[in-house]
Amino acid sequence: MTAVETLLESIRAARDYTNGLLDDLPDEDWYRMPAEGVTHIGWQLGHIAWAQAGLCLIRVCGQEPDTVTVLPREYAGLFGKGSTPQADATLYPAPADLRTGADRIHAAALEAVSQLDDSELDEPAGPPHLMFTSKREALRWCAHHELTHTGQIILLRRLLGHTARR
Repeated sequence: MTAVETLLESIRAARDYTNGLLDDLPDEDWYRMPAEGVTHIGWQLGHIAWAQAGLCLIRVCGQEPDTVTVLPREYAGLFGKGSTPQADATLYPAPADLRTGADRIHAAALEAVSQLDDSELDEPAGPPHLMFTSKREALRWCAHHELTHTGQIILLRRLLGHTARR
């Protein structure tokens, strides 16, 4: 297995874990905030999708932000770095649409990254970032970042009265 394939497998495994936590979640719980100042599950998945586009398509594969059309433009404001989750579910996509968007960006990221050669992995990955400098590290961070937010989904599920399932 190549290094690119190994990194892609980590990204796939993280998404499989996340999806397993979402499969039985009723629509009415996607945008519930169990306490003031706490986020919601919809924001967590939207942020995971938005970040995956930035990490894989822009930083690693070099696409220009304006050419990444897999996610709606409003995702940056709703789910991007520095966004604040709101309790008003009408501000967000329906859960099924959010999942479709996350699946679409995931597929696009996997396809784009699969075109890389292992020799490219130690090249710089876009502007400086606290968690990585190289493309290899950015891809590793993509899986770790998702699992960080998956941990928050697990906590939110518990606060909403659901089991963790995994």
